[in-house]
Amino acid sequence: MENLIKFLSDIGPVWSAFLATTFTWLVTAAGASLVFFFKTLNRSVLDPMLGFTGGVMVAASFWSLLAPSIDMSETMYPNAKWLPAAVGFLGGALFLYALDNYMPHLHLNFKLEEREGVKTHLHKTTLLILAITMHNIPEGLAVGVLFGAAALGVPDASFAGAIALAIGIGIQNFPEGVAVSMPLRRLGVSRKRSFWYGQLSAIVEPVAGVLGAIAVIYMQPVLPFALAFAAGAMIYVVVEEVIPETQRDKYTDRSVLAFMGGFLVMMILDVGLS
Repeated sequence: MENLIKFLSDIGPVWSAFLATTFTWLVTAAGASLVFFFKTLNRSVLDPMLGFTGGVMVAASFWSLLAPSIDMSETMYPNAKWLPAAVGFLGGALFLYALDNYMPHLHLNFKLEEREGVKTHLHKTTLLILAITMHNIPEGLAVGVLFGAAALGVPDASFAGAIALAIGIGIQNFPEGVAVSMPLRRLGVSRKRSFWYGQLSAIVEPVAGVLGAIAVIYMQPVLPFALAFAAGAMIYVVVEEVIPETQRDKYTDRSVLAFMGGFLVMMILDVGLS
């Protein structure tokens, strides 16, 4: 771990963010590759996998993003230490709210008539991909912002913490890759195209990661806002998308337990590696 931390610190925050988010993208591709071996995945497996994803995202939002944001604000904004976290958190939620209302998409396990966003005649396949792509923007942003903060030497941010976040996001990206490729395969899309679209849904993560790192490097005063922004966006995704998708069949209890498991895994990663 020490060698990895030294390597990432030596190459700089932008390249560190790029490599970390490329890792999370590749894990998504690994999940999508299961479509070459299975035509479908039982809801009894898929729903708990999505629940696990939600748990990881909630834990990451607090330990890796909100808590550092609040700690930084105590020194950067001593007269209003609550303000950056509150404003950033709300801003992240409103950003995803705007995307949710204006970008056409369709959540997993939902029928075509339940599509959201502006009215469109896009194919169901495209709508599914857009939904997961929207989901991945705050994840990449969170990793990039945290690497940028660590590079600046912010006391409450570290490369170990950023690595923990990238590992946690990567773990929860595996079921996301499965969750995109399998439904596409059931819709009659070929295995190769299902895999392609499954991994493509996470290509925004390296882009968002690099942009997040660059933003905090050149605009240091916005750092606590940026961390909280990523947290708010991730929480919005969990509550609006991930949890509802796991509660539409008879495996709700398993999904809740998987959510708790995901939360524990991310908490242990962050506390153990930071």
